[in-house]
Parts: sequence; C-alpha cells; structure tokens
Amino acid sequence: MFGGISIWQLLIVLAILILIFGTKKLKNLGSDLGGAVKGFKEAVDKDDKAEDDKVAQHKVIDADVKKDDKSA
Repeated sequence: MFGGISIWQLLIVLAILILIFGTKKLKNLGSDLGGAVKGFKEAVDKDDKAEDDKVAQHKVIDADVKKDDKSA
C-alpha cells in the first residue's frame, strides 16, 4: 500500500510507539512537530514577501533612473 508497507505493519509500529512513549508524549511530540512546521511555513512566507518587496523596490528605482535619463 505505502511502498510495500501494509496497514497492519503501520498499526504494529504505532502500538510499539505508544507502549514505549505513551500517548501523552506522542501527543506532545505531534503538537511540537506541527508547531515547527507552522513556524517554518511562516518563515518561508515572510522570506518570500521580503524578496518580493525588494524586487518591487528595484523596479521603482529602475523606473526613476530611466525617467531621469530621458529628462536629461
């Protein structure tokens, strides 16, 4: 099903993880992982927005330079 891993194998692995870590630690691990992914997505979006702002700023500067060249 999942590249040669059956649903029964996944259930056995999940049962072993629950026995080793307990449900509370797994819940905390899941929420920590979700928070990390959310933080990563926000950082990527913020970086993309900063890059877009730089590109827009360069376009404005280039347009001003071209306008000044035509005026002179």
